[in-house]
Amino acid sequence: MNKKQIAGLVAAALVFVFVCGANLLVKNAADNQSKKALAESLLDSVGSKVTLPFEPFVGVVKVDGTIMKSASSSSLFPTEGYDHEKTLSLIDQYQQSGENRGILLYVNTPGGSVYETDELYQRLLEYKKDTGRPVWTYMANEACSGGYYVSMASDKIYANRNTWTGSIGVILSLSNYKGLMDKLGVDTILFTSGPNKSMGNPGVDVTQEQKKIFQSLVDESYEQFVGIVAQGRNMSVETVKPIADGRIYTAQQALDLKLIDGIQNYEDTQSQMEKELGENVAFFTPKNSELALSSLFSMAKSYTSTDVDKVKEFLQSQESGVPMYYAATGK
Repeated sequence: MNKKQIAGLVAAALVFVFVCGANLLVKNAADNQSKKALAESLLDSVGSKVTLPFEPFVGVVKVDGTIMKSASSSSLFPTEGYDHEKTLSLIDQYQQSGENRGILLYVNTPGGSVYETDELYQRLLEYKKDTGRPVWTYMANEACSGGYYVSMASDKIYANRNTWTGSIGVILSLSNYKGLMDKLGVDTILFTSGPNKSMGNPGVDVTQEQKKIFQSLVDESYEQFVGIVAQGRNMSVETVKPIADGRIYTAQQALDLKLIDGIQNYEDTQSQMEKELGENVAFFTPKNSELALSSLFSMAKSYTSTDVDKVKEFLQSQESGVPMYYAATGK
């Protein structure tokens, strides 16, 4: 066998390996896409609607976890916790139900983004206005900042004796890596249409003017928060501001400041609400069907959420440069 024949065989072998490898990659990609499509179709078949009781009931709305844009909007299988879009949809269903007698908010959250928090608050007010039905709040482990904000839509607020609440205020967090980048000899080169277009970029220093701009964003959201509390608790703004310095209150402290109406457990809150409604009602808490689907199709999850995604989502929520009604309580 001469050299040309050997070279030809080697070339043919390489082409064969390349073709087989390419076919395998295409097949794997197709399989992965098929798994995702299957899971998506199953989730679509379940939909965001829940089956409501055919008897008088109070609908429970759980605000459990950070109030922010739903994880399900960016990944196929959401993690357990608060789902903004499904929460709004659930309130819509309660509003349209002839058997619904009211809403009981179960709040267990450190707060969340200004936008989603206010959207939920406004949606609850709309429910009350359109139906004339009551909204009550029960505060569990924590109902801080945005958790307290959404509670202001309630007619009555009760907390567990171990609840942490309050934290009336706004935070805007940014990261700046310029010092580290200078040590590494890395420059950030930006072309902007104005001196403040790059404000908040982690690779450049924040100017005094930009600090004032950011502070104005925080101040405006803060004034909105104070006004919401004043309206929700029938207080004056002048009464609210001294206690709205961002600090966290225990349930007893909150009661003393008239930020809540009482301290009791969840079952007692249900019983009291039923008594004030004047009729026997069931308390309906939807089940999270997506968690069951997630366990059935756990293989597909790896194609929609990675460790990098999780780190990115965490950084975005904690240092997003967006005003937050949020308290890092550590509870």
